[in-house]
Amino acid sequence: MTESQARELAAAVLAGIAPEADLASVRPDEDLRAALDLDSMDFMNFVVGLSERTGLPIPEADVPSLYTPRGLVGYLTAR
Repeated sequence: MTESQARELAAAVLAGIAPEADLASVRPDEDLRAALDLDSMDFMNFVVGLSERTGLPIPEADVPSLYTPRGLVGYLTAR
């Protein structure tokens, strides 16, 4: 998966959870949860959505890697 594909996927999954959230407005190292006002359930639904759309298991230990756009894209492109 390319960086562009990872961003598009994340934006699509996020749109189903928080339609008003704009992933493009979040700085690369900014915490997505705070920047987009996602509560813990919203973020976990986001992680589950990413896992379902990619077919990749995302272990709980890896979830902190997804907190920032840079970490999220890096995680998805490495797999």
